[in-house]
Amino acid sequence: MAQQAPMTAMDAPAEPNALPLDTGGVEGSEAPESWFSQWGDTFVRNVTVATLTPVLPEPGTANGAAVILAPGGGFMFLSMSNEGWEVAQALADQGVAAFVLKYRVRPTPADLGEFEQSVTAMFAGAGPRPARPGGFSLADPVEDATAAFALVRSRADEWGVDPDRIGMVGFSAGAGTTLATTLTAPETRPAFIAPIYGAMTAVEVPETAPPMFVVLAADDPLFANSGFGLVESWRTAGRPVEFHLYQNGGHGFGLGNPGMTSLGWFDGFMRWLELNGFLQAGP
Repeated sequence: MAQQAPMTAMDAPAEPNALPLDTGGVEGSEAPESWFSQWGDTFVRNVTVATLTPVLPEPGTANGAAVILAPGGGFMFLSMSNEGWEVAQALADQGVAAFVLKYRVRPTPADLGEFEQSVTAMFAGAGPRPARPGGFSLADPVEDATAAFALVRSRADEWGVDPDRIGMVGFSAGAGTTLATTLTAPETRPAFIAPIYGAMTAVEVPETAPPMFVVLAADDPLFANSGFGLVESWRTAGRPVEFHLYQNGGHGFGLGNPGMTSLGWFDGFMRWLELNGFLQAGP
């Protein structure tokens, strides 16, 4: 994980293409949605109104595949640039329609300094993960993701998307949202999923589980030291799975950082999509 850097408050960026998902608010949330920058990246917290932002390929370049992107942030904030917009643009450049999901997160203190202290202490191991006030649960992000799948399918013709080739990619907490959506909301029917540096806990895998592409760095301080139960669960269930354990990259590397072996994961993911037939229409 990158060395801690100060959080700096910033004005909310323009999101002219963000579409509200109408999934409700967050119980117990009182602070307004707010944005901050850190390590040169853009983050948002206290999200109570979920949105979906389309990032579409240039006309004539779309291949019909689509990805719903779930940024990470420990369900306390969302890494919108590093794990959202930048990845979406990379997918669109490859002809894949991308949709950045700004899902609801748990309430955090309105004061940025207080919030920063709690996050710093948590990642340093000196403090607990902030409590979940107001009854926040993973049900909120899953509901948002389910609404996102429904919206993309409802406008598939308009966006040049094949309804049967919509997958989901999530980072860290977003990987957790991706898995929870896949396993508890079967109506979403993702064609494929890619949990990127998420928890590796074993799960019960249904026989209809989609193909899965997993990425983790061996030096990830959060998830690299508890086995690979998630991958084994998919293998035991006889479902397609590809697992890339990179030598280095830490946690939160997004598309990858120069000088780290994990920089190559996106190219591997695109090759995996192609070889599994997701980048072209079926017969």
